[in-house]
Amino acid sequence: MNDSKHRRIRDRSSGSATLINDGCKISGLITGSGDFLVNGEIDGDCDINGSVTLAQNGVWQGTIKADDIIIAGQVEGDINANDKIEITNSARISGTVTAKAIAVAEGAVVEGVMKTTGKAEPQEFVEKRDTDD
Repeated sequence: MNDSKHRRIRDRSSGSATLINDGCKISGLITGSGDFLVNGEIDGDCDINGSVTLAQNGVWQGTIKADDIIIAGQVEGDINANDKIEITNSARISGTVTAKAIAVAEGAVVEGVMKTTGKAEPQEFVEKRDTDD
């Protein structure tokens, strides 16, 4: 599948993600490869070769570093993507957000600095698809 056809990170298909489910709490450093879906609570940092999705009920205290990142939950710490970050309307972030490209939905709260490292000019868009699509 050609990823360039998809605007959102979650539109691509790369197989099953590692799930950290609701009610689960992890403390410490998380490393590895692949995609991670976090519905639970993380107290620590991560360095992932792949994508990290923090679901709406997810809470993260620490630094998130991955290739692509989707934030729908609450983060207290820095977020650093090698490529793209998507911040949904339910996201609450306190920290520095850094990526080549950053998409922020209306209603998201970001208390901190956002830095883009890519060379593309900023673009504005209004999300017209349901979040479940």
